[in-house]
Amino acid sequence: MNLTRWGIRLPGAQRRHGATESRAKGQTGTGQEPGGGVPAARGEPRESGKAQSAGPGVDALAVHELLGQVPAPVAVVHGPEHRVAYVNEAYANLFGSRQPGAPAREALTELVELGLLPLMEQVQRSGTPRTMKSRSVPGEHRDSYFTFTCTPIRLTGPGTDCAQRGVLVFAADITDQVVSAERLRESESQQRAAAVTLQHSLLPQKLEQPDDLRVAATYQPGGLEAAVGGDWYDVITLGAGRTAVVIGDVMGRGVRAAAVMGQLRTAVRAYARLDLPPHEVLGLLDGLAAEIDASQIATCVYAVYDPNEATLTYASAGHLPVLIRDPDGSVHRVTDPTGPPLGTGGWIHSSGTVPFRPGAQAVLYTDGLVERRDADIDVGLDALERALAGAGDSPQIICHRLLRALGITEDHDDDVAVLVLTCPERQGEEADLFRGAALDLLGGVEAAPRARAFADGVLASWRFPEELREWGVLAASELVANSLKHGRAPMRLRLRRTDRRLIVEVTDGDEHLPRHQQAEPADEAGRGIAVIASIAAEWGARRLPEGGKAVWAEFALPSPG
Repeated sequence: MNLTRWGIRLPGAQRRHGATESRAKGQTGTGQEPGGGVPAARGEPRESGKAQSAGPGVDALAVHELLGQVPAPVAVVHGPEHRVAYVNEAYANLFGSRQPGAPAREALTELVELGLLPLMEQVQRSGTPRTMKSRSVPGEHRDSYFTFTCTPIRLTGPGTDCAQRGVLVFAADITDQVVSAERLRESESQQRAAAVTLQHSLLPQKLEQPDDLRVAATYQPGGLEAAVGGDWYDVITLGAGRTAVVIGDVMGRGVRAAAVMGQLRTAVRAYARLDLPPHEVLGLLDGLAAEIDASQIATCVYAVYDPNEATLTYASAGHLPVLIRDPDGSVHRVTDPTGPPLGTGGWIHSSGTVPFRPGAQAVLYTDGLVERRDADIDVGLDALERALAGAGDSPQIICHRLLRALGITEDHDDDVAVLVLTCPERQGEEADLFRGAALDLLGGVEAAPRARAFADGVLASWRFPEELREWGVLAASELVANSLKHGRAPMRLRLRRTDRRLIVEVTDGDEHLPRHQQAEPADEAGRGIAVIASIAAEWGARRLPEGGKAVWAEFALPSPG
C-alpha cells in the first residue's frame, strides 16, 4: 500500500481553491501527479479558474502532505477494523512506528489501552467528532498527558472506486497544562490547610464550662473545593455567675478571613472583661472591624446569661437570629433588636433581653448551617427550628443532631459553626448545690449589721466551713459599707452558691465604679476594695443596664476530697 497516494476528504467543508486551479491548469508537483499528485474525488466535474462545491467532502489531499508536518501525534485509520492508513512522525516518535494495513486492535494497542477504540467506532458510525480528555501516556522519564480528538474522514487512494470511511485521531499534548493545574491544586491545598490550621488555632481549644450553663460547640470547614471562611465562637466567664457567649462570621475566604476572625475574637474577650452591655461591646467591635479592614464585613451576636435574673441579654450585628427552645419544647426566633454588620459604622446598636429559665436551650449558628444556593434562607431556618424542637438532649448531642438534620457533610460548600447553650434543670441533692438569697437594704446605720447577720445566717444554712463563712460575711460587710459610703439607694445584697463557688454581690443606684487603690497608712478609708481583693478569688464591678452598678466577689469552694 503506497501511503503517499492516500488522500482524505473532510465532510462538510469546501474544496481547496488553489488545488482545483492547479489541476485545471495541468500543473504538476515534484514527483506527484498533476494537481499536486492528489486525485480528485471520482465523478466530480472540474472547472478551470474557480472552486467547485464539494458536497459532503473536499478535494482529496495527500495524507503525508496534509499531516506530515503536524507536530502533534496523528493517526489515520479506515474500515470496520480501523486498519492503519497512516501515522505521522510525531506519532511514531511517541508510540513507535506502525505497520500499515494492520487492524487497530493489533497495531494501535496504545489506543486500545487508553479506551479509544469504542470512541473511534462511535465516530465512524455517527459521523460526529468526539473528544477524550486528559489521558495519561507513560513515558521513559515522566508520564505525558494528551487529549485525543477523533474526527470522521473519507479516504481515497489507488485502486479504490469510492472513498472509504475512516477516523483521524489527533493527540494534543496537554502535559504542561496538567502539571500546572496539579501545582495549582497543591498550592490551593496547602493554602487551605494553612487556613484550616489557623482557623482551628484561633478557635477555643476547650470551651469554658460555666457553673450555671452546659455549653457545646462545633465547627466544620467547607469541603475540599471551598476555601476556609471566618466563622468563630467563644464562651467567656464574666464573674458573679454571668457568662458571655459570642458567634460571628467574617465575610470572605482563606487566610485573610481567618486572620480577621482571630483579631475580632481576641478583641471580644478583651471587651468582655470590661463587663459592658452587649450593645456597647458591638459598638467597640464595629469601630475595630473598620480599622482592621474596611472591605472585610463581619456579622456577630454577643449575649450575656445572668443566672440571678434567668435572662439572656443580647445584641446582634447583622447576624442570623438566635433560636430559643423553651422548657415546653416550643421554639422561637430572637429577631429584635438587630443592626448592620460590623465594619459598616454609623450605627448605634441596642440590646434586647429574653427569659432563659432552667430547661431552656439556645442555639447560635452561622449562615453555612441554614443557607443554600437553591433555596430561600427561611427554608433553612424553618428546618432548623423543627430539628431543635425535637432535640432535647445534651448540648454536644444537639450539635451533631442539627448538623445531620440540616444535611451538613464533609463535602458541604460552606463553613459551619454551631454553639448550643442549655440551662439545666436540677433536682434533689444537685439542686441544694445551687441556691441564691437576696436582701434589700434601705440604708442607714443599721444596713451593715443587717447585711452581716443575713450573710452569716444564709452561709450557715448552706453548711459552709467556718473559715469560708467568715470570709463571706467579711466580703458582704465591706461591699455594703462601700455602697453606703459611695453609692445611693436602692441597695441590695445578693448571695449565690454553685457547686464550685460562693458569690457575694451588692448593687446600688450609683454608676461610679470602685477602683483598687493603695491606701496610705494615715488614711481612715479606702481599704474596703483592697480587703476584698486580698481575700476573694475574683472580684469585679459593672454598670447595670437599668442604671447603677454591681460590685461582686467570688470565693472558690473546697473540693469534696
